[in-house]
Amino acid sequence: MTERDPTVRNVVLLACCQALSMSAMSMSMTVTALVGQSLSPDPALSTLPLALQFTATMLTTMPASLLMRRFGRQMGFSLGVVIGVAGALLATLMIFERSFVGFCVGSIMMGVFMGFSVFYRHAAADTASDAFRSKAISLVMAGGVVSALLGPELAKQSYDMFDIEGVGTVTYAGCFVVAAALQALILVVLRFVKIPRETAEQQKESGRPLPQIMRQPRFVVAAAGAMIGYGVMSFVMTATPLAIVACGFAFTDSAFVIQWHAFAMFAPSFFTGSLIARFGVLRIMMIGALALIVSVGISASGIELYQFWWGLVMLGIGWNFLFIGGTTLLGECHTPAEKAKVQGLNDFMVFSTVTVSSFSAGAIFHHFGWLEVNLSVLPLIGIVIVLLFWLMRQNRAVAAAGE
Repeated sequence: MTERDPTVRNVVLLACCQALSMSAMSMSMTVTALVGQSLSPDPALSTLPLALQFTATMLTTMPASLLMRRFGRQMGFSLGVVIGVAGALLATLMIFERSFVGFCVGSIMMGVFMGFSVFYRHAAADTASDAFRSKAISLVMAGGVVSALLGPELAKQSYDMFDIEGVGTVTYAGCFVVAAALQALILVVLRFVKIPRETAEQQKESGRPLPQIMRQPRFVVAAAGAMIGYGVMSFVMTATPLAIVACGFAFTDSAFVIQWHAFAMFAPSFFTGSLIARFGVLRIMMIGALALIVSVGISASGIELYQFWWGLVMLGIGWNFLFIGGTTLLGECHTPAEKAKVQGLNDFMVFSTVTVSSFSAGAIFHHFGWLEVNLSVLPLIGIVIVLLFWLMRQNRAVAAAGE
């Protein structure tokens, strides 16, 4: 009988943390653009709070990675949770106060929380054996399936929670109260995660300089796949609730589409790691890029609810294959001494792309429309496909030289 990998326990617990964090963020993504639209003095700024949230995530990734190397994963994850809870509660208060600026600050704090929580997958990979690594990453990401079902559903149930006599319904405030509660539960789960801290001797090792690591073909493809996959997904997903509501559908229809999108993002994670192990990471990333093209085709074909639904489902599947594939490939680019700076740099680059896409999504939708939102991502997907073919050719050349 095959001995069970000792890191499976950590993976299960980190998957629970992922489920809770993504449920909170799924609620935020479902309603933040709509809150921004109701509070903003300019419709073009409706996605600004969400964009600032991703900006905060981007700026947090590198310091979060270095801080966790110095003080340990659990301390870093716990600090992120505390900031996230405070941010969600501040966002709630600012909705009551009708303060767009204050709501943006709360969104930024939730983005800082996300900047720490994106390292759950790296924490699983760091402690997993080589044979289990891709499955460990995939299974932690599978925790997002819970968020796909729970987050938008909680948003639908809590968006009109506060019905105050003499004031009326304070729409969407309840969503952020529930998000704060979900984030707080992560602190309980983290008490049972066992991730050894680096010794003082290990922390003295720094490995190769970043420019040398970044010149590796595998790093280029890993980073580009994750950056563009996440950027395209965020860009289209951010504009989707605005497009659905603009087409005359109800908020519950928007939440339904986002719910299935989130499910499609994470459900493949139950087998993505196994597919990578069987067919190779580059082939799975290529399938992810092709799924994004299919998503664009569906979304550009019309504005019926089923077209929004199918387009967002394919968008989620494409993101999953590219992001998990990119994370797996990244693990082949660094030594243990280099992991903190490489992981931090990679996630900084990823969320830089996500930030730009979030900032531009609302403005492009407002000024040009839903069709243009979708067509504008095709050149980026093309870049990923070209890079994947390039690395495949490099690998074949190396294999032929070694024969």
